[in-house]
Amino acid sequence: MGGYRGTAIEISRIIMEEPGNAEAWYNRGNAWSSCGKYDDAVRDYTMALKIGLRFREAINAYGNRGMARVEAGDLDGAINDFSEIIARKPKNSLILRTAYQNLALAREKKVILSLQQGTE
Repeated sequence: MGGYRGTAIEISRIIMEEPGNAEAWYNRGNAWSSCGKYDDAVRDYTMALKIGLRFREAINAYGNRGMARVEAGDLDGAINDFSEIIARKPKNSLILRTAYQNLALAREKKVILSLQQGTE
């Protein structure tokens, strides 16, 4: 859902200098996610949200964290993140529609996994 500027290593330098910089944590989360390090991405998105992001950036962080959680296998966490976007009621219909779609896909994947585990 969101973009990033810089590499995780470059952004880590900013975080070391400014640990309260929520945008840097968010950007590093995007960098980690783009190279497949989803657990690291989830950690950084969580920190960015904890520190505090503006409304639009928080919506993007929930969406990006939700997608990273899907990739990491944390479907319950992803469902919570997509539900949070819906609860915050962004006025952007594209973002809201994407949140509903991702929520449905995460729930479907969870059902499929539980059915597969039931047959093993």
